[in-house]
Amino acid sequence: MEFRLLGTVSVETLTGPLPLGPAKRRSLLAALLLSTNTPVSIGRLTECLWDDEPPSQARGVIQGHVSRLRALLAGADAEAYGVELATLGDAYVLRAPETLLDSQRFEELLMLAREQREPADAVLMLKEALSLWQGPALSGAFAGPPLRVAAHSLEESRLATVEHLSRAYGALGEHHRAAALLTAETAAHPLRESLAAELMLALFRAGRQSEALDRFHRTRRLLADELGIDPGHELADAYALILRGAPGPPTGTAPSEPAGPAGPAPAAGPPGDGGRAGGGGSPVGEPHPVDLLPRAPRGFHGRTAELAALSRSAAGEAPVCLVTGPAGVGKTALALQWAHRNPALFPDGRLFADLRGFSAAGEPALIDVLREFLLALGVSPRRVPESVPAAAALFRSLTARQRLLVVLDNARDSATVRTLLPGGADCVTLVTSRHRLEGLIASDAARPVPLDTLETDDGTALLAGVLGEERVLAEPVAARRLSELCGGLPLALRVTAARLAGRPGWTLATLAGELADERGRLAYLDVDDTGVAAALRLTVQQLPPGAVHQLARLGHHPGGHYDPYAAAALAGTDPVTARAALEQLAAAHLVTETAPGRWVLHDLVRLYARSLDPASAREALTGVLDHCIATALAAADTAEPGGEPCFVLPEDYRRPSAVQDFADRAEAMRWLATEREDLALTALAAREAGLDDRAWRIILLQWPQMVWRARDSWSPLLELALESARAEKDAYAESRVLTLLGWVLTEEGRTAEAAALLERSPALAREADDPLGEATALINLAVVQAELGELPTALENCARAVELARREGDRHTEMLTLQHLARMHLTAHRPEEALACARAALDLGPEHEEAARRSLLLAVCGEARLALGDEEDGVRLLDRAAQEAERAGYDEGAVRALEALLRVSARAEFRRRHDEALRRLAEEG
Repeated sequence: MEFRLLGTVSVETLTGPLPLGPAKRRSLLAALLLSTNTPVSIGRLTECLWDDEPPSQARGVIQGHVSRLRALLAGADAEAYGVELATLGDAYVLRAPETLLDSQRFEELLMLAREQREPADAVLMLKEALSLWQGPALSGAFAGPPLRVAAHSLEESRLATVEHLSRAYGALGEHHRAAALLTAETAAHPLRESLAAELMLALFRAGRQSEALDRFHRTRRLLADELGIDPGHELADAYALILRGAPGPPTGTAPSEPAGPAGPAPAAGPPGDGGRAGGGGSPVGEPHPVDLLPRAPRGFHGRTAELAALSRSAAGEAPVCLVTGPAGVGKTALALQWAHRNPALFPDGRLFADLRGFSAAGEPALIDVLREFLLALGVSPRRVPESVPAAAALFRSLTARQRLLVVLDNARDSATVRTLLPGGADCVTLVTSRHRLEGLIASDAARPVPLDTLETDDGTALLAGVLGEERVLAEPVAARRLSELCGGLPLALRVTAARLAGRPGWTLATLAGELADERGRLAYLDVDDTGVAAALRLTVQQLPPGAVHQLARLGHHPGGHYDPYAAAALAGTDPVTARAALEQLAAAHLVTETAPGRWVLHDLVRLYARSLDPASAREALTGVLDHCIATALAAADTAEPGGEPCFVLPEDYRRPSAVQDFADRAEAMRWLATEREDLALTALAAREAGLDDRAWRIILLQWPQMVWRARDSWSPLLELALESARAEKDAYAESRVLTLLGWVLTEEGRTAEAAALLERSPALAREADDPLGEATALINLAVVQAELGELPTALENCARAVELARREGDRHTEMLTLQHLARMHLTAHRPEEALACARAALDLGPEHEEAARRSLLLAVCGEARLALGDEEDGVRLLDRAAQEAERAGYDEGAVRALEALLRVSARAEFRRRHDEALRRLAEEG
């Protein structure tokens, strides 16, 4: 068995490829394979399978695809290969030996190639690695945003391998083979400057100088026409070397001067006086370009995509590259890694300044930073201006014709950076900040390179870089768990590694156990003067009081996501104020906007936020619980406008300052589906806090989604609601929850369990003086009794439910009861009674009544007409029922109506529509 990502996503077996089916199933498989042996959440899979807003049934679709994949793998004897597709809570994990995955073998071959001392051996490894590619990565899958990023990353790795192979050919003197290889790739990627540069040098060494120069001019014109930019330094350097007839060493890389500390600087006059300011060359007496960079970071891992993004951002005229991200994510390390990797791009030197925008020591004076830069560039101390504007002007003048890198680390605001920008079109400025610095983007076209947390594999690699591979390989599961507990935050990982390095007797599993306790996690992630809490504290100090208050309250939210309404409920403000605070927190990278109007906190930021105001925990929780109740009530009322209220509000209920409006049923159902996980976490937090009166209400209010997707694993949540209702000794709540839980169990095929629960529900409703609750309980009980063959008793209970609904004047419940009564009469071979009940129900329903229910009632009418011998009218009614179900996207109703039609008609149209509805149901899972 072999899993393939380098080409069409597929599973190869001894008997051929498995029939994976639709593109979304291949997407799901690709997402699991890209994180082999690591759990992938439903949310992450949803992002991979849909570009825009996922459908309300997304979870069910994913479950269906997983079920089909399991069956396919089982049929291919996957267990014998050590392959298992397992469910872990709200996530799935594909366990498999990495040797079965072509992308893993590709990476292993690359690593082996890098270790070869002889170019000939490297060539063999690299050719074998490239032979694994059968086309563009992740072909045949529907690529949602995460999969597009993964495919791009894999393609970048392939192209880098091609370049590596060409250099290996060059080292063997096989320049014609290098040129042939690169010519094909350059045709496919004409805007990739590194490929063009390698091809130019290979052509030159092969004695084809005119072709090499022609390649440069063609690429230059293409860059100008397509992107409006000039060639980057790499391409320009290759061109200059060829013109001089000195194309560098046989590896194809341009020679670079060794970087080192600047020697004693001679006095420099103003521009044009013959000193360093006069041009790009080094003055007499200074053999090396200036270099103020700190040492390169040790133990740096991953970030391939971000390094490539920096290289792209550094192209063009006077670029300003902006690396942004939260505290501790490794912005400085990335900037220094990139700067140290590219010394040849900056022959006039590299400057560095820590602007300490988020430091307890405070920011340095701008004149001090400028003075250090000017002195490094050769200006004598007595010639450094005393004012910031004059010093900045001299700095711009000195750098006007130089190729210089300026790294401005830890910038707090855009104004500070603007003052320190060099003047040369060939200079590159690299800025890091915890803020987004949108002003710098607007004024100076800064190119943002956002930095996120590390993936689990890169996190464990970072640990191995500090602790040694042997220690990490001895406990691979614990190492991955540590990476996850640190949230992929490099600062947290380095602190964790430092703790373990100082305690050789500790196991990784021991520390993972300590970190698993949220109450002490931040304390364990501090060592000496370095730690996550300290870094976050410095960020928070820069925030206005309103944003700090909002952050503190966000820490007490039991869910994972926030919108302005939830944030307002937590903070006791209004959505407009909350949104403004969230924007300020997002600008400081303390929250992340995952979708328009939807934010999330990193786990470690959440723990820190919780520590800011621990006394407000219960007040914040109650606020967000009441917000959930109010919003879910609005959603349920919009989704089912004819339904009667589920309950009265708690006595101490506090209505939020504003409640979200829903335009229509689709929007309300989408909110219920999107918020399902957070609503469950919120209800669980209410139960744990003893707020049972809120817990069962939050769960029960999701009934429109439960009824629509009854087989979507609702029973554990409803069992939690039942515990809360019984803890409150609330007969009304217990009856309502039992009724809904019984319905769900019936739909899950657990009929006996459902009957046992539902038998208690009508009596509890009577005890609570809840006649409509009793009617609904009787309906659900009757449905179970009918399935168990107790049809007379079921008909009696349904008839009693109709009486209760009519007595209360509730047309919605009466219509629902009549629908079930009609179906039962049909089952009992009483078509006239079935027709009368269905017609009575249709007469009750307004024009906007739910299409699904109308479809079911029309289907009953059609089947009753057929039973009475009126085939023409029966076919007409069933066709109408199928059409209404099809328009509403109610495929189950369409299948039911069309199956009844096919029993009496052989029309091809009915067969086609039936098969299409069945196919849609299968695709949904």
